[in-house]
Amino acid sequence: MKPVELAGTALAIAACATSAVAQAPQGQVNTLNELGAALRACWVPPPLDRSRTGMQITVQMSFRRNGELFGKPKITFESSGASDDERLAYRVAVADMLKRCAALPFTEALGNAVAGRPFTMRLVDDRKLKQAENAP
Repeated sequence: MKPVELAGTALAIAACATSAVAQAPQGQVNTLNELGAALRACWVPPPLDRSRTGMQITVQMSFRRNGELFGKPKITFESSGASDDERLAYRVAVADMLKRCAALPFTEALGNAVAGRPFTMRLVDDRKLKQAENAP
């Protein structure tokens, strides 16, 4: 994963798929770690029948001071070997994640720090890998 420079600090957030229900953040988002956690909370991978074991997808986005998306998010990486249908399913899941988290509740300090700067997040679907580890 290639880090992105953000205010002099390399930043790359990785999120792993979980079976939890996606939720928009409840409180204000004040740090980069909280920003990554807020986005992870909104992530729901595609259904298992349309997913790929170990699939990775990386999205780059920017935010306005008020927490709204600035410009269009860009997919910068997808696992090789994935079919077009699998890639599409993950792209839709990323778009849904961003819709669910639209207008994150940034504090003034975080809004000032991240406004207009690229933020990169890698999403990894490891649900089937975890199931295989837990199998007897």
